[in-house]
Amino acid sequence: MDSLTIDISFALPRHTKVLLVVDVVESVRLMEEDEDGFVQRWQRFVHETVDRLLPLYGGRLVKSLGDGLMLEFSDGQRCAAAAFEMQKLIRHASEAAPARALHLRMGGHLAEFVVDRHDIYGSDVNLTARIATLAGPGEIVVTATLRDQLTAGLDAELEDLGECHLKHVSEPVRCYRLTPVGHARVVPDREGAPPDFRPTVAVIPFETRSNEPEHFVIGELIADGVIAQLSRSADIRVISRLSTTAFRGRAGSLPDVCARLDASFVLSGSYVASGGKILILAELADARKKEIVWADRLSGDTADLLQAQSELINQVAKATARALLDAEIRQSRLQPLPRLDSSSLLLGGIAMMHRSSVRDFERSRQALDALIERHSRIASPRAWLAKWHVMRIIRGLSDSPRRDTQLALEQTRRALDSEPENALTLAVEGYVHCQLLGDGATATQRLIRAIDANPNEPMAWLFKSVLSTMWGAAEDSIAEVEFAQTLSPIDPLRYYFDLLLSSALLTNNQHERAIVHARQSLKANRHHSPTLRVLLTAQVECGRPDEARQTLRSLLLEEPGLTVSSYLSIGSGASVTRQRCAAAMRILGVPE
Repeated sequence: MDSLTIDISFALPRHTKVLLVVDVVESVRLMEEDEDGFVQRWQRFVHETVDRLLPLYGGRLVKSLGDGLMLEFSDGQRCAAAAFEMQKLIRHASEAAPARALHLRMGGHLAEFVVDRHDIYGSDVNLTARIATLAGPGEIVVTATLRDQLTAGLDAELEDLGECHLKHVSEPVRCYRLTPVGHARVVPDREGAPPDFRPTVAVIPFETRSNEPEHFVIGELIADGVIAQLSRSADIRVISRLSTTAFRGRAGSLPDVCARLDASFVLSGSYVASGGKILILAELADARKKEIVWADRLSGDTADLLQAQSELINQVAKATARALLDAEIRQSRLQPLPRLDSSSLLLGGIAMMHRSSVRDFERSRQALDALIERHSRIASPRAWLAKWHVMRIIRGLSDSPRRDTQLALEQTRRALDSEPENALTLAVEGYVHCQLLGDGATATQRLIRAIDANPNEPMAWLFKSVLSTMWGAAEDSIAEVEFAQTLSPIDPLRYYFDLLLSSALLTNNQHERAIVHARQSLKANRHHSPTLRVLLTAQVECGRPDEARQTLRSLLLEEPGLTVSSYLSIGSGASVTRQRCAAAMRILGVPE
């Protein structure tokens, strides 16, 4: 074989040129909505760019990327000027409704690459494509090496984005956003509220199976109660009662309900009341797929429906929320990510992040990445991706906790650039500073801002509880978790609330209650390592060594190489709970 090896290095000359990657934002969605129209508009743009613009600025088409272009320029000044002209061209050439307009994002880099007859190759080529992912609709982002060829205020206005971490790039890259001279921003501020990615459920008044006049009001009571309960979940959007009443008796017309109410799920049902007893038949339909995803029969006392805390209504609401979450998770697991709507990507990404398997955990990252690619200037997906990096550390899955901490803070920084007072983002950033960096002052400032921005954000109160166990009044930590639970009583992530309540109870030496809530959390997510660690600590400290050893065996199944030092390396040493857990591990013989 050695005799047949040919050295072709002489045939592959290296070049250093400016590369610009041009990409259409949300091209998959635009293609699905109007394939012919998208292709025609894109082809017009490409022809105008290649035939007219590139010759003016000394540019060359290196290759077509399907819904994008890779262009080559001799210097940064010509590249920037051509990029601005292309942004103007696409705005003038779209000729479409705002929702179907074409928007470009661009990434530029002074790249070194190898050339052959067919293509160009090299790590800098891939890096340029990654730089483009940092840009929002209508934006141009370049590396520091390309920025050095530009004169601020003459060639472009330059905004320093700092050290940016890119997927599959080992070291952070210093990047800058370009805007035309005299323009503060390429993208105008968004008008109105950001899009709501939560799945939407419409609750139709339940129908009676009886002709008794006094029974007709019961269907309204059931709908009212379920709407009230579901509305308290931060992860579900519920159509108002005034809107759904018009569809009483029309639950069978699913497409009409979906179209008029913009609901992805519809909850409807019927009931039979007799002799003080009631039988409820409920079903949840996925309006997008036109199929039933959950149905059940529930029975109880009719008088229960009049109680402030109706057990029947609670059962219907909890089962609905659980079925809705499971439906979104199935979608997120089985469907290719480009085919999922944004609500499935968000809720599926959040839910799978908190599931036990590493496969689901990694899939959650892919879902959130896909959502950010579609909506790069919306804060909430980036906030959840930041939390993903935190959980990667806490679950012991990170090969570099320091890097994951930096990536988490990069996502919160970019989210706050778009929405400076987004409560969820501020809460997650506060949690990073508290749990991972041990910076109590910064954590306090972020969490207070989060609560001021939205006093009803459950995550802000959950993470405030963590802060209280480390730097505040430990007794406050219990009340803060319990308040978070009242804000989201049927939260799909209820196990996480129980975990943090168990941790708060442990901090306050309420070992028996801590064990109860840790076990309750494990019923919903039995493979969750942080919960197992809290339970183990409580069992050791209250004198239950045999139970603690059993819990340790379960923990070692999740973290086979666990040592005391590896555990202590995953976060701030200022955590009282972490130090107590380390002591409990030593007592049980976990190697140092």
